[in-house]
Amino acid sequence: MALLEIKNLHVALEDGSEIVKGVDLAVDLGQKHAIMGPNGSGKSTLAYALMGHPAYQIIEGQILFDGEDMTERGADERAQRGLFLAFQYPHAIPGVTVTSFLRSAINSIRKARAGGEDDPIPIPEFRKGLEAAMGTLKVSRELASRYVNDGFSGGERKRVEVLQLAMLKPRIAILDETDTGLDIDALRIVAGGVNSLVGPEMGALLITHYQRLLNYVEPDFVHVFMQGRIVAEGGPELAKQLEAEGYEAFTPAAVGGGTE
Repeated sequence: MALLEIKNLHVALEDGSEIVKGVDLAVDLGQKHAIMGPNGSGKSTLAYALMGHPAYQIIEGQILFDGEDMTERGADERAQRGLFLAFQYPHAIPGVTVTSFLRSAINSIRKARAGGEDDPIPIPEFRKGLEAAMGTLKVSRELASRYVNDGFSGGERKRVEVLQLAMLKPRIAILDETDTGLDIDALRIVAGGVNSLVGPEMGALLITHYQRLLNYVEPDFVHVFMQGRIVAEGGPELAKQLEAEGYEAFTPAAVGGGTE
């Protein structure tokens, strides 16, 4: 049994429009899965639904995490158990510094895992871990002292997202279009951070429509996502095929499915 199992998942918007139309997927520790699809195919809807965003309604199917049904759980409970979502467009939180946000998030997770009892991370331990992660991801002290994503460039926002990943140490990380807005240097740094973190204690689900991220984070599995469904699966060679040929050959009609 994989750590994260998605079974026949159907997701609709608040107006009832069905966007995700029956997805089966399993992601385990140490694995890198890439979901690739064109804009508007439902990739981000899938990511938000997995994390428990209230605007996305699961109308059928299950999300299992470590064997536990998380389908009706809130986003906070999913995060406490080890699920993480890095946003395509991270929101700013004026008045809350990056450092304060990270320490509060870590303490919230520690409290949940201690049965509701306060178990704050010792400040020296927090500082040591933060400084190490900031060094790896080239996040400056000045940036860490600023309000979360307030006035940040695209590259700074994505580095801070991966900094959260490094500090919170989730078991499964969902990275939604992490390459959006990154120049080549920032892309290399962010990808290097992801590569260093995925291993025996963390798996990753990378969502993208470009091959370029996968030049730096080579996936173990590639899933082609079209019109709310996974229509093809393979290894890293499938991503290269998509880059060369585009998505047209993978429309549901072209691979033997019907049209909606």
